[in-house]
Amino acid sequence: MQISILDLSDGKSILTGSLLGRKVLADLIATVQPEASGKMVFLDFAGVEVATSSFLRECVVGFRDFARSGQANFYPVIANAGLSVVEELDFFARQRGDVFWSCTRDDDGALADIKLVGELEPVLRATFELIKGLGEATAPQLAALGKDEAIKPTAWNNRLASLAAKGLVVERRVGKTKSFMPLLEVG
Repeated sequence: MQISILDLSDGKSILTGSLLGRKVLADLIATVQPEASGKMVFLDFAGVEVATSSFLRECVVGFRDFARSGQANFYPVIANAGLSVVEELDFFARQRGDVFWSCTRDDDGALADIKLVGELEPVLRATFELIKGLGEATAPQLAALGKDEAIKPTAWNNRLASLAAKGLVVERRVGKTKSFMPLLEVG
């Protein structure tokens, strides 16, 4: 599913303020169909020249938090954002110790320039790198790697849950255990 932010903002290419961010957030939530559960939802910023931190906080962060809540279960990805929008999102996300998926997506749905925008705190970054290297992992598997024997499965599970809450990894149940894998392939 791909949703045009330009369309939801009534064709405005300069997106400023928390009020507009909340309006677009409400429209995003109304637009997402129940069948989006478990899937990626691309927030298409094509045509948007500028988006301020206050707009991004209300719209993008708000939508990600809604998407990853217990009621909804889908994965927002920023798509086709211009350099100024990506720079603002990166600056904003770094201040919060947060991160978002970003990419370009063509009309056929092909993805390119996949990257993380923002910065994870070091512990979560290391956990994400381990999952990325393994392709898929569970908390017991990470604990068994023995890189730091003081870290028990419960602590690994907390780290994995934090990555899932940010929408960076997909969480699946495998019996009684949860398995995690990166949402997108990133270099």
